[in-house]
Amino acid sequence: MREISEKIRINHEPNSRRLLDPPFYLREFEEAFRYIIDEYHIPPHDIGVFIPCAVRKPYSTSPSHRLFHKILNSVYADTSYHVAIFGTCGTVPAELECMYPPYAQYHYMLGKCTNQRIKDDFLKIETYRLTEFLEKTADTYQLRIAYCIGAFRRAMARAAAKTGTDILIYPTDPMIERMYNDDCPFPEGSLSMQEYIDEFTEGGLLRAKGGMVDRLEK
Repeated sequence: MREISEKIRINHEPNSRRLLDPPFYLREFEEAFRYIIDEYHIPPHDIGVFIPCAVRKPYSTSPSHRLFHKILNSVYADTSYHVAIFGTCGTVPAELECMYPPYAQYHYMLGKCTNQRIKDDFLKIETYRLTEFLEKTADTYQLRIAYCIGAFRRAMARAAAKTGTDILIYPTDPMIERMYNDDCPFPEGSLSMQEYIDEFTEGGLLRAKGGMVDRLEK
């Protein structure tokens, strides 16, 4: 915790320049995260769904999140699942997407970052935040599923391993390897790719729903 905290910048006043900087360093985001972990209550849900943050804010207005929610609502009843957004913002319950600090205002894309130190820092900080969130919600969800690639996926996998949390992570390694293309700016592609969506829906969401049915029938 101390090592991570030392990476959080001391300057507390947000400005337009800092909103273009990596938000995971900013003290405001750490303070908001501490509020979420230490004070905010998430009611129990059957399934916890973890999806990555988006460039357009609020996240729910972005094309990717509109697509994700359309998929989720096609499989689950609205009350059966809870969405948590994670990535450069930290880890944020979806209903707090407009909460201060400026979750709805910052503009940063980790995928365009070429500084390895910043990318390494992100992995450490996000792993720490996901670890604490998974510990906080250990009894909140009966099943968990994540949809993510790249550094977000690595952070989720590390946090799940550290906490011993069972979580279905999609797309799977074989699917990512199948779709990987070195000639593309983002070799792993996009979560909006149909192959990823199909695996997430059929292998992930429907599998999790089936798992819930099995639990209820026991």
